[in-house]
Amino acid sequence: MRRLLRPAVLLLLVAVVTLPAIADKAKDFYAKGEDAEARQDFEAAYGFFKKAYDLRPKDLRYRTAFERNRFEAAAAIVHKGQKLRDDGKLDEAVAEFQRALTIDPSLFIAKQELERTLKIINDQRNPQPQAAGPPAGLERKVHDATGPVELAAISNVPITVKMLSQKSDVVYHTIGQLAGINVLFDPDYTPRVINVDLNGVTLEEALEITALESKTFWRPVTQNTIFVAADTPAKRKELEQSVLKTFYLTNLSLPTELQDVVNAIRAVLDVQRVQQLISQNALIVRGTPDQIALAEKLVEDLDKPHAEVIVDIAVMQISKDRSRTLGLSPPTSASVTLQSNLNTTTPTTGTTTGTTTTTSTTSNTGLNLNTLGSLNATDFQVTIPSANLSALLSDTDTKLIQNPQVRSLDNQKASLKIGERLPVATGSFQPGIGGVGINPLVNTQFQYIDVGVNIDVTPHVHSDREVSLKITMEISSEIGQANIGGITQPIIGQKKVDLGEIRLKDGESSLIGGILDDSQTKSLSGIPGLAQIPILKYLFGQTSTDHSSDETVFAITPHIVRGTDVNEINQRAIDIGTANTIQLRHVSRPLASTAAPGQVPSQPANPSIQPQSNQAPASQSPAPNSTAGGTASFLFDPPTIQAVKGNTFAVNLVISGAQNVHSVPVQLNYDPKMLQLVNVSNGGFLSQDGQAVALVHREDESIGQSQITATRPPGAGGVSGQGSVVTLTFMAKADGQTPLTITRGGARDPGMQAITVNGAQAAVTVQ
Repeated sequence: MRRLLRPAVLLLLVAVVTLPAIADKAKDFYAKGEDAEARQDFEAAYGFFKKAYDLRPKDLRYRTAFERNRFEAAAAIVHKGQKLRDDGKLDEAVAEFQRALTIDPSLFIAKQELERTLKIINDQRNPQPQAAGPPAGLERKVHDATGPVELAAISNVPITVKMLSQKSDVVYHTIGQLAGINVLFDPDYTPRVINVDLNGVTLEEALEITALESKTFWRPVTQNTIFVAADTPAKRKELEQSVLKTFYLTNLSLPTELQDVVNAIRAVLDVQRVQQLISQNALIVRGTPDQIALAEKLVEDLDKPHAEVIVDIAVMQISKDRSRTLGLSPPTSASVTLQSNLNTTTPTTGTTTGTTTTTSTTSNTGLNLNTLGSLNATDFQVTIPSANLSALLSDTDTKLIQNPQVRSLDNQKASLKIGERLPVATGSFQPGIGGVGINPLVNTQFQYIDVGVNIDVTPHVHSDREVSLKITMEISSEIGQANIGGITQPIIGQKKVDLGEIRLKDGESSLIGGILDDSQTKSLSGIPGLAQIPILKYLFGQTSTDHSSDETVFAITPHIVRGTDVNEINQRAIDIGTANTIQLRHVSRPLASTAAPGQVPSQPANPSIQPQSNQAPASQSPAPNSTAGGTASFLFDPPTIQAVKGNTFAVNLVISGAQNVHSVPVQLNYDPKMLQLVNVSNGGFLSQDGQAVALVHREDESIGQSQITATRPPGAGGVSGQGSVVTLTFMAKADGQTPLTITRGGARDPGMQAITVNGAQAAVTVQ
């Protein structure tokens, strides 16, 4: 027994010692988790809560915290993985997505991002494997489907065309030979005699002018073949390409907003096959390639983020009550009564057993006629009230300031209610039952009214940074109660301002309503005549003065936090053809290389069609090769930045070793918690010859990403060398270190051919 008792005692002692330690350790982990959760470090909070839950799995408090932070931690890890993928660190991103799925297997976005990243890795390591073969069946048809056919780039060397009294098919064939393209004709088309006399036009312009002169139209069949037919509605409907595209809208979501876009596409572009999918926030459009391109422009023009406004509202109430009472309140009345020494005697006889007793009762409440003659001054009593001297001053000053903020989207109503809801009886009815011994029941109906500060505001942001506001403001309170029909009802005091519409600048304050109540009361009481004498009135009278004022002021200040995003491309006019035919006119595209088809031959097919003497043929003036002198590179200037929290700093995006650059599109990534991009301006490289540069940039502040494109004017040649493309201005928001990275980008020559440019990265330290 002793051998068994000793181990049992030891185990008991160990349990007594370790169990409180485990409990304290779990509590410590839980406290650390709460601290991390307060700092929004959900990943660390999840780790602490998990440790506490593992130690005490039966404690409901630990389990609740563990389950609550599971999703937050997994979502934070997914965001980290997305940032790593944007930075090109695909393997690290895969590890993060897998870790997120381990924490919360129900987070479907983690699985989606993992599959997407693995596909990117597989595509990079095995680019378009041919051995596997295309999919089978219907899937293969969709997989092999291509976009609309486009004509390959042809020479843009100006030529002179002079063909008089020639049939249209001859003119088409001649220009086609110069351009290096095949020309096919509709069997139903009958050529007509036309006159073509053109000077200084490109081959593509010559084709378009010939189509206009011969009342025909052409469309590309392959990259080097066009098909010509008579320009009639029936032929266009029969022969023009039909393209299907789905547009996913990112900013417009309401059914009315989607319907507005659909109506614009149908009315402006004459596209009848448009279907909106409200559940997917998407539009499906079917039309010609030019109609689809214009529909894409309309969607881009209209699918803009709604402007947002923060409205500062100041409600100020100032109440003043001042009262003064000064003077002597003299007696204004006297009462005379009889003294109690006037007595009368009334005999009373009583009988007891065997005895008769006579007594007398004295009363002083009456006056008999025998005593009237003997009355004197001592028989009366005069009562005079006391006089009161008052000197009282009361001064009350009350100030109440309420300063709420309301944030609202453009043209969206926002409401703010601060206060309480009071029940008010609105009606009652009595059921139709009754009879002897049965009391009828009365049911009363109530509704609740909002009492306090009630604000309704609808802003509209204008393009000139002005805001129109439609505002209704009400301040109400319960000032008393009344009994109506046996029901106690509240009495509501109300001050309300209802404006039609006002227009203010961004940050401009305006007084939109001032309500002033001012009342003065003065009273005098005392002895008539004497109380009205200027000096003696304070001895024979009393003066009371009451002055109360109540002023309510409403002031409003709008602040635009997101303006209307309208750029030059949205406002640019575009030639879309005639009233009967929607058609885009494209700028002349230069050759991608000297070997491209369509260059002007050394010997023209027709002596009347020759290159201009002052222009070199395309074969003698090839476009510069972007890779001839080595690959160009992006640089940040300076590459290392020291910034102060709360201040702005500028950094230049420089391109080096560039040749024949016409456009520079890049994708910039940064940490949105530490930096905020506030401005993008032209750096001077693309405008070194005085040409204007179009800058287009779109920010996604939630993930810290900016799409920036700098482009020279159409028709302008490219530039070469080294210089600053754009200047970026950032606001430092938080301390720490973060990189600026060009994750995607490059350059394009005047023919819109890609030029390879190496990426760049800068280090930013905020203190």
